[in-house]
Amino acid sequence: MDDRTYTAAAEPGDTVTVAGWVHEVRDLGGIAFLILRDTTGKIQVKFEKDEMDDDLVETGLGVHRESVIAVTGDVEEEPRAPTGVEITPDSVDVVAEADPELPLDPSGKVDADLSTRLDNRTLDLRKAETKAIFEIRAEVLRAVRDYFRGVGCTEINTPKIVATGTEGGTELFPITYFGQEAFMNQSPQLFKQLMVGSGLERVFEVGPIFRAEEHNTPRHLNEATMIDFESAFIDHEEAMDVCEGTLMAAYEAVAENCQDELETLDMTEAFEVPDEGFPRLTYEEAIERINATGELEEQLVWGDDLPTEGEKALGDEIGGHYFIQDWPAEIKPFYIQDYDDDPEYSKGFDLMHPQMELVSGGQREHRYDELVAGFEQQGLDPDQFEYYTKMFKYGMPPHAGWAYGVERLVMTMLGLGNIREAVLFPRDRQRLSP
Repeated sequence: MDDRTYTAAAEPGDTVTVAGWVHEVRDLGGIAFLILRDTTGKIQVKFEKDEMDDDLVETGLGVHRESVIAVTGDVEEEPRAPTGVEITPDSVDVVAEADPELPLDPSGKVDADLSTRLDNRTLDLRKAETKAIFEIRAEVLRAVRDYFRGVGCTEINTPKIVATGTEGGTELFPITYFGQEAFMNQSPQLFKQLMVGSGLERVFEVGPIFRAEEHNTPRHLNEATMIDFESAFIDHEEAMDVCEGTLMAAYEAVAENCQDELETLDMTEAFEVPDEGFPRLTYEEAIERINATGELEEQLVWGDDLPTEGEKALGDEIGGHYFIQDWPAEIKPFYIQDYDDDPEYSKGFDLMHPQMELVSGGQREHRYDELVAGFEQQGLDPDQFEYYTKMFKYGMPPHAGWAYGVERLVMTMLGLGNIREAVLFPRDRQRLSP
C-alpha cells in the first residue's frame, strides 16, 4: 500500500490510510471504538453511529478481532485515546477476515501455555511482549555483527551438511545424501579453523547447528543459532577479550536502542549492562569455590565436569558473567591445545552467566602431529577427518576462537524461563512443526 501511514506517524490534522489488525472493538451504544494495531503501535478509530453511514459502521464494528483492515480518515487529537489521537473514518476495508474463534488471545488478556503459543507462533508474535523479545534478538545480532566488523572479521557461511561430525559420531542427525550417509553439522568448528589458515585469517559466522541431544530441558534445543568466532595469531586470552567485547556490545546496544521493548517487557529498571572486565577463574579455582559453597552433596574433584547446581552456586556467589579457563585436557575436545609445560591442562575456556554456560572456546592445536595425536587420544580416526587435518601440513598459524548460542544469550539477558521463548520455531525432541 503506497499511501499507507504507520499508526505511530499519524498526526492531528492529517488524512491518512492506516492498515493492520483489529485489536479490540468497544461498543458503548451511540459511540464505538475500534483499536487498530500495526508494527509501530495502536490507534483508536471512532464511530459516531448517528452521524455515519450505516454500512461504514456495520463494517467497522462487525469485523472479528485479528482481521486485517485498512482505514482511511482524518486524524484528530483526543487526550482520552490510548495514544492521544484518533481517526474518524471515511472508509473501512476488510482485507482479510479472521475466524471468530482464535486459538490464543493476541491481546494477552487471556494467557496461553507455551505449547499453545508455539503451535500458533504467528498469532503469538502479535503480542507486544513476544514481539519485543525478537526485536531485541535482532538488535543483539546487529550489534554483534557490527562489533566483529570493527575488529577486522570477515563473515563466512559454512556447510550444514557434512560427511563427518565435528566431534565424532555422537549426537549427530544422519541424513541420506544422494544415496550416501551424511549428517547435519554440529558446529562450523573445523571449517572456521580452515578459514583462519586461508587468506581471511579472522572470521565469524552466525548460523544454525544441529545436535541430537537427548536433553529435554528449558535451556536445551536440537537446532540452535550460533555465533562463532575464529582468528589467526591470537591466543586464548585474546579470544576471551573478543568474546567479552561482543557480549558488552550486545548489552549496550539493547540498552541504547531497545528502550521501548524493555518497557514492554517491564524490564526498564531491571536491565543492566554488565561491568567490563569479567573475572577469569581457573578450573581449579572454580571447583574449590563450588565445593566451599556446600551446595553439593559430593565434593568435586579434578576432572569432573561442573554440574548445573555447581554452576548456579558459583554464579550466585560471583553475581555476574565470568570465565573459567585452564580446563583439564581430558574433558575438552581434541582441537583444544594443551599447555606444553603441563599437558594435563588445556587452553580451553567457558564464559558463564550466573545461571548457565554461554560460551565454549579456547586456543586450537595448530601443529599437525599434535593434532593427530589428539584425535587418537579421544578414540577418533584421523583418516575420517583428512580434509581437515591435511591443511595443517601446509602452514596453519596459531589461532583461537569460541562459539555461543543466540538463544541462550537472549534468554539470560532477558531472564526468560525457557529457551524456546527466544526462538521463533523451536526444534526439540517433541517439536518438529510448525
